[in-house]
Amino acid sequence: MTIITHYQWKCFSIEEQPHLLPDGREIAFTTLIHPGAVIIIPIDSDGNLVMVHQYRPAVKQWLLEFPAGTIEPNEDILISAQRELAEETNLAAKQWHALGELLPVPGFCDEIQYLYVVKELTPTQGELDDDEIMDVVTFSVAEIEQKIIDNQIQDNKTLAAFLKARLLGFI
Repeated sequence: MTIITHYQWKCFSIEEQPHLLPDGREIAFTTLIHPGAVIIIPIDSDGNLVMVHQYRPAVKQWLLEFPAGTIEPNEDILISAQRELAEETNLAAKQWHALGELLPVPGFCDEIQYLYVVKELTPTQGELDDDEIMDVVTFSVAEIEQKIIDNQIQDNKTLAAFLKARLLGFI
């Protein structure tokens, strides 16, 4: 079997390729190939968390999310996170703590999301991508927890990142 690219768009593709299952069977499996992403949880000097209120055309909704973005080709993961933080929030951070990784949709996509908590925030200049519309907002941990309870935060990467940061004692 050979690899068949069914669709290519920007840095994403849909590929069908041979795969050997643990029981020894070989199958053709179709995967959304994704370069990976970064998710950043900025914490200000008062302990509040910085989020973005972003319009997402795919779901036609405004969502509350932590700053995040796709890793550019051949880009270092930390450099990607620093770039995305600046682009989406006009902030830089002096302290960076890696929290590990998430697999958002492993049933059909190979994306890995890399999580960071950042502190010691300072203003910087960033520029949004052409298709991004967002506002920067800040909430206390209690406000975020209430928004989760009230279903006002629905983005899975934000929910998972918040949980991991909370369990690790960063928030």
